[in-house]
Amino acid sequence: MPPSRSDSGRNATLVAAGILLSRLMGLVRQKLFAHYLGSSAAAAAFSAAMRIPNVLQNLLGEGVLSASFIPVYAGLRSQRQEAEASQVASAVFGLLTLLTSVMVAVGMLASPLLVDAIAPGYEGATRELTVRLVRILFPGTGVLVLSAWCLGVLNSHRRFFLSYAAPVLWNGCIIAAMVAFAGRVDADQLAVIAAYGVVAGGFVQFGVQVPTTLRLLQRFAPTVSVASAAVRQVLRSFLPAVGARGVVQISAWLDTAYASLITERAVAVLSYAQTISLLPVSLFGMAISAAELPAMSEDAAGATDERHAALRARLTASLERVLFFIAPSAVAFAALGDVVAAVLLQSGRFTPADSRFAWYILLGAAVGLTAQTRGRLYSSAFFALKDTRTPLKFAVVRVTVGAVFGYVAVRILPGRLGLPAELGAVGVTLTTGVSAWLEFTLLRAALRRRIGPGTSTLAPQVRIWGAALVAGAAGLGVKLLAVQRFGAVAVNEWGGDLLPPPAVAPLLFAPVCLGVFGVVYFAITGALGVPQATAVLRRLRRRSTATQSQSRSNAAPPGNR
Repeated sequence: MPPSRSDSGRNATLVAAGILLSRLMGLVRQKLFAHYLGSSAAAAAFSAAMRIPNVLQNLLGEGVLSASFIPVYAGLRSQRQEAEASQVASAVFGLLTLLTSVMVAVGMLASPLLVDAIAPGYEGATRELTVRLVRILFPGTGVLVLSAWCLGVLNSHRRFFLSYAAPVLWNGCIIAAMVAFAGRVDADQLAVIAAYGVVAGGFVQFGVQVPTTLRLLQRFAPTVSVASAAVRQVLRSFLPAVGARGVVQISAWLDTAYASLITERAVAVLSYAQTISLLPVSLFGMAISAAELPAMSEDAAGATDERHAALRARLTASLERVLFFIAPSAVAFAALGDVVAAVLLQSGRFTPADSRFAWYILLGAAVGLTAQTRGRLYSSAFFALKDTRTPLKFAVVRVTVGAVFGYVAVRILPGRLGLPAELGAVGVTLTTGVSAWLEFTLLRAALRRRIGPGTSTLAPQVRIWGAALVAGAAGLGVKLLAVQRFGAVAVNEWGGDLLPPPAVAPLLFAPVCLGVFGVVYFAITGALGVPQATAVLRRLRRRSTATQSQSRSNAAPPGNR
């Protein structure tokens, strides 16, 4: 059956809506962290501490279950084997609970060793605080793994919104904890309180999904049995998927480890910048990949030319949708990264100098943003084909290349170029981006050999990138005019003159810069007939027309209604 673009778009919209709500709350959370903790040692300790238990969530959570559980579960449901599907879900829950419990216990006991591994530059009070935070955070992260099991069931039933909106409550618990105690405790104590908020949020996020998940299952009886052939199929896919996620986590660990060898400030600002750079990846790449995986799994259920053609068509359409949103995001980070960082983070202890530092890191992230996001779709296509080994193989290549060049870019290159050591943090995101392009290229070539080339042409990509670059130039022009009109003389904290953002509140100039950027981009893509822009503009016109009609109806005299 050919792919339904309306269904795919609607599902992706539901995922995107859920992710948007949770990411907006995440930005509020990061804004509070930046305001209360800035780039302090407490902020650096919390950032490193979150990395360690998050490995558990990433190893056993959404990405792995999407690769191993959803294709099998969705495949059984497509064959009307509902009872078998429920049995598989119950067994996966039982096995996942057992494995997670063991890993949480081991992680709490081994916290000092894990901190030394991920943040070798931490010493004294900062190291002690990081160890304490890790021990608090591990149980909450374990519960988030079970939350990912709910997501797998819900997504397979095309219930996309709840599981991706549930992190709103997780963020809400952290925000509530910080707001309640801010100003009453010092920075270290506030970081500890925020960690307890993380744990409470994990239980709330899991609990809100459980009722709907259980209603969708015909029968729920958790076991640790692997007698079912379908459960064994999940496990066969699970182990390579865990390996792939483990390799990715090695990359994340290395990012923090390299940054910790620079300064604590580098760790904190890198964490803030990565939160911003991952927003479009999550909002568009994850949304479309998650929405398409169950349908891709059904398309790939049979190794026929017709099935492969359906999979290629679905993948091509999804790649074009992703590029429409990610290309302007990359250009905006490069041209207006200081504006973005200032409006999202700058206040309290997060200074204009921190905003500029975050911009430099975002410049590095912009290099690989499209490759990183579109690579998710290619990985999802392999997962749909029940092949988790190929993404693992290429993930190993990416991380190995990134680790080697990352060390050079962080520890060696700044000195050779006469740059301040702190700018080595830019090398973290830059080398990640370059290695993401390598992985993307390998995944695309391998999938083409497997199912044949897609139907995508170069013309849509040229139109999208051209429009993004023109919009970036327009936004940059507005920023430079604002600097000329409202700017103040600034000195780079590393020495030398530095072009500062306008010396007015970010909330005043950022909407103008970013607004001009967005209007120009949509105007050009709409004029060039880019389908995604046409659809967005058409939807806006319909809403405008409906609003005007409603206004005229309300304004009409009662006798004429």
